[in-house]
Amino acid sequence: MDDTKRKYVTIMDDHFPPEMQIIFGDQVLKYRKRSWNIADASGTFVKKGLRYGENPGQEAALYELVSGNLVLGDCKFISPGKGLVSSMTESEMLQAGKHPGKINLTDVDNALNILKFLMDSPACAIMKHNNPSGVAATDTLADAYRRANLADRIAAFGGAAVVNRSLDKTTAEQMAQNYLEVVAAPDFEEGVVDILKKRKNLRIIAVPGIERLRDYENLRFVDFKCLIDGGIIVQQSPINSIRRPEDLIPASATYKGNQYVIERLPSDREFKDMIFGWAVEQGVTSNSVLYVKHGCTIGIGTGEQDRVGVAEIAVAKAYVKYRDRLCFEKYGKPYNEMRDESVRMELDAEVKACKAGLIGSVMISDAFFPFRDGVDVGIKEGVSAIVHPGGSDRDHESIIACNEAEPKVAMMFTNQRAFKH
Repeated sequence: MDDTKRKYVTIMDDHFPPEMQIIFGDQVLKYRKRSWNIADASGTFVKKGLRYGENPGQEAALYELVSGNLVLGDCKFISPGKGLVSSMTESEMLQAGKHPGKINLTDVDNALNILKFLMDSPACAIMKHNNPSGVAATDTLADAYRRANLADRIAAFGGAAVVNRSLDKTTAEQMAQNYLEVVAAPDFEEGVVDILKKRKNLRIIAVPGIERLRDYENLRFVDFKCLIDGGIIVQQSPINSIRRPEDLIPASATYKGNQYVIERLPSDREFKDMIFGWAVEQGVTSNSVLYVKHGCTIGIGTGEQDRVGVAEIAVAKAYVKYRDRLCFEKYGKPYNEMRDESVRMELDAEVKACKAGLIGSVMISDAFFPFRDGVDVGIKEGVSAIVHPGGSDRDHESIIACNEAEPKVAMMFTNQRAFKH
């Protein structure tokens, strides 16, 4: 193995202490560094925590909260004994592959941050670089994984697939056909692990706490951001307040003494997609715009500097991913491997005709639209409803755009921003 490849499997030493204390005034939180006794590539068992951090060459450690209850003002934070990813044991690593790195665990953790709002239905979140590539919630786990995977087969390559129900054979057989880094579930039906173990480096993780994810909906944790000069910004984690259609507000605005009100309200299906999409937004890096339809993501735009730009990027991604999906379903190969030009032209025409499935979709924005140009991007592609926080000085322009559309587009406000940096 050459040096360029070796660095990705090397287990780094770390010099982080075995215990850590965080003191908030007179309150003390105690943490314990986690490590696991896992066999390396040679079969030798090595007791170690995280393999490395975000990149090889960065030492990293995982700590579990073991004692201390933090109360700040009227907010009580997560208490010890509620561990999910941080309390993982060797017995729950049904196949370790190799010691996990920081990204493996943060991907699983952020998937849980989405799935905790989707516990009413079987759901799957496939994560890549701490953002979802595809999320779906539907009647069966197998269909949820299939739809989440097909929403973006390209990005799902090497991703972490996390589900909120016991993993069954039908779903596992689908997963085994793809290259994944991690599969996590509350538990695994008999024979499922054997199906997944065909990929020897796949990390197969049981997270029993997924079964009680509902308990985390309204719990906060302390979020740290360390600055380049060693300083720290501390904030409470956000709470998703949009759980039911009644939590949404019909879009309205006053401008120069005139009142502007949205003329069409969402259908039941659009309301469901708004609630679903806002749940997915809790795990997406801002600035972000999503398009969802029938409980599945279609296009996910993440981490952009301007809102119209990210709306356009999400559309562009939807077209690329939908084209790839069609090619794979019809011809069993990715679009980029299709060499028959006539077939490529046929697929391009089909994608253009249906606008990559965006017609009738719901557009979700994690912050308000400062100008109507972002809204116009979605309307041009045929979205039927839009949800965003509201609060822009130009909200009236976005409302006008929806009312002028043919057919009219529904718009609701969350009155809550969902930034995640």
